[in-house]
Amino acid sequence: MLLIVCRLIGFILDSLRYMPTITTLEKFGARVRELRKDAGLSQEELAELAELHRTYISGIERGERNASLTSIERISNALNVSLSKLLEGVD
Repeated sequence: MLLIVCRLIGFILDSLRYMPTITTLEKFGARVRELRKDAGLSQEELAELAELHRTYISGIERGERNASLTSIERISNALNVSLSKLLEGVD
């Protein structure tokens, strides 16, 4: 019985090791998407306001691009939110 419990615990721990985790880039991207949609903007409109390329905004929202501090500042200005508001929940 103890052997079965130990194997079960080992299986659970192995499963947890491979569970996908949400990265900081994905959290930031989700936050940008949330604020963009709240502002009623398309990715293209946000990109134009932030003076960035639409595909760059798309990559950020998908968590595939690591935005520079300058780009983050441009996005916050384009969304009319403070940097702290933009980064809320991205810790």
